[in-house]
Amino acid sequence: MAILVTGATGNVGRNVVRQLFEAGAEVRALTRSPHTAGFPEVVRVVAGDLMQPESLAEALKGVDRMYLFPVAETAWEVAALARQAGVRRIVVLSSGAVTTGFDSDFHLPVEQAVEASGLEWTHVRPGEFAMNKLALWGSSIRVEGVVRDPNPDAAWCPVHEQDIADVAALALLEDGHCGRAYTLNGPEMLSHRRQVELIAEAIGRPIRFEVVSRDEARENYRKQGGFAAANADFLLGFEDYSGGETDLQALKEFDPTATGPVSTAEEATGVPARTFAQWAHDHAREFLPG
Repeated sequence: MAILVTGATGNVGRNVVRQLFEAGAEVRALTRSPHTAGFPEVVRVVAGDLMQPESLAEALKGVDRMYLFPVAETAWEVAALARQAGVRRIVVLSSGAVTTGFDSDFHLPVEQAVEASGLEWTHVRPGEFAMNKLALWGSSIRVEGVVRDPNPDAAWCPVHEQDIADVAALALLEDGHCGRAYTLNGPEMLSHRRQVELIAEAIGRPIRFEVVSRDEARENYRKQGGFAAANADFLLGFEDYSGGETDLQALKEFDPTATGPVSTAEEATGVPARTFAQWAHDHAREFLPG
């Protein structure tokens, strides 16, 4: 069984690759930069770019199953190429925003393209990635021992990237998951302040929480660059999921506890989802200087 993993060097994709080769599957890891991918020799690294579907032809030869990183612009073409190449099953990395109805432009079109292909499908829909907190807060924690955030009491259930990979790998390797969409969250509703406390406990150092305005936070993230700069407007409520104007009053009135119990990886794996405290422990070294 040959499995192609697209987005193979991402936080989830890299974990999917590892689990598949540990399970004995023949794995192909697709990346735009094969020479810097850093996978074990047992993994066949192949060059390709989802934004250029024609570049996938060689990688798809003999592939039975595929983990698909979401690229809406080319999803229909990629799904058609996969079908023509003989792929039977696609597991899509989607988003919990599809479940809640907020996403109609980014992940939903990928799901629709795969379903329309007639292939077996499973959608993995993570909510807030715990890894986002490393991208947003990691730099200021390492350098200054501080987190500057405008919403200390804002709360949600960050999901460990390993839980996402667990469900994706399971759906690729085993039967019984086709035609299902798994929405994945962490097992606990945690405020930003509590998340910072858990990171501090994991690294064994105090972290100061400094409440700033949304404008100040946006300026800080823009200076930081990378993920923080690219997503500052959305994460801080300046724009909605589709890039439009945000209803700030609705944001203020939103009660996350009103959604009821959140779904986790346990629905698919039968194993309790990893906590944010465990995630912080797993990534503690990345929050430390040097």
